[in-house]
Amino acid sequence: MHSSDIGKLKQYIEKIENLEAEKTEIQEHISDVYKQAKLEGFDPKIMKKVIRLKKMKTEDRESEDLLLDTYMLALGLIPSDDEERRED
Repeated sequence: MHSSDIGKLKQYIEKIENLEAEKTEIQEHISDVYKQAKLEGFDPKIMKKVIRLKKMKTEDRESEDLLLDTYMLALGLIPSDDEERRED
């Protein structure tokens, strides 16, 4: 390997190491925000889910919701329309 290539490689490695350190610091800040929110009565688990859903396209989110409902209905975790009508 040429000395100029070695120099470039070292620069890339150092840059990645610096970014990894920044990423760790940011993760710690995010964790602190979740802890603070929990202390104020919010559920971090649900907050993470909301953030994940916000990142999704509307059509993907709707598709996931439909599939989730289908699975839950099949497993008896939510009542079918027929069951709801019988209760009325």
